[in-house]
Amino acid sequence: MKKEIIERYEHTAGGEVIIDVSAQKIEDLYDDFDKRAHFLKKDLNQDLVDYITESVNEIENERFIIQFNLEVQADEEAISRVRNSVRNFFIYMQKLESKKMKEMIRTSIIFLLSGLVIATFSVLMNQSEIIKSSVIAAVVAEGLTVAAWVSLWEALATFLIKWMPNKRKISLYRRIANANMEFIFHKK
Repeated sequence: MKKEIIERYEHTAGGEVIIDVSAQKIEDLYDDFDKRAHFLKKDLNQDLVDYITESVNEIENERFIIQFNLEVQADEEAISRVRNSVRNFFIYMQKLESKKMKEMIRTSIIFLLSGLVIATFSVLMNQSEIIKSSVIAAVVAEGLTVAAWVSLWEALATFLIKWMPNKRKISLYRRIANANMEFIFHKK
């Protein structure tokens, strides 16, 4: 399957996959929701971001370049701004994902510590004589046991499963931020 996906893309002479981006002019690569802002201050067009992200995700670990095919000639300063915009945008996305991952880990540690404390109280209650004489105490002890397991499971699930997608996104954004970019101009 991967080979079929890779064959859909053009390749450079060096074997790199070409992520082909076509637009009429450089300004088309940016969102135009704020008509007055200089295009240096604008965000990248969301369709462009999605296309690049999905393409790099699709080709997995293959080496690649991003090739911009434009109809209107641009000067070296504009090309440099696009390179910086793409790099800075994906570095920013990488930092956002890192922040989310740190928050997730922090929450997971809180669940772990809470679960251990609740489990300790549950064990102590289950070993006491109060449980044998009171139905309410037995229900509370069982509730504490369930709460402890739920809290511990949430912490464990985060450590084992939930952090992986964030780690993959961080790696993906890093690859895009470090990608080589080429600009080709075609006159109609």
